[in-house]
Amino acid sequence: MNLYEHTIIARQDASPSEVKQLTEKYSKIVEKNEGEIIKTENWGLLNLSYLIKKNRKGSYIHFKIKGHGRMIEQLEKNESIDKKLIRHLTVKVKKFDLDTNYFSKTDDKEKIEKKDKSKS
Repeated sequence: MNLYEHTIIARQDASPSEVKQLTEKYSKIVEKNEGEIIKTENWGLLNLSYLIKKNRKGSYIHFKIKGHGRMIEQLEKNESIDKKLIRHLTVKVKKFDLDTNYFSKTDDKEKIEKKDKSKS
């Protein structure tokens, strides 16, 4: 079994319930194709660095997946058809970083507090 980090970007006008539906839809596709979702992160609405299909922002959803290559093929095939998605990206990794949550607001505050304490 290979390890993958998979990120999808939904259109900026997608409601929170639609984002949740997308997460469930692609989780089911992974499970149906003998894959396993290790962790799912909703990074929220973020600015894009350039316009993509007339969108300035996108709702990011990140999956950490354990599975085979054919499962990723099925996942990307379904995502390329979906009109609610702007982009998708899959990266094969050697191991998962399950501790760090890069887009958490509380994480940012903790990092700033640690820097302030170290300067004192």
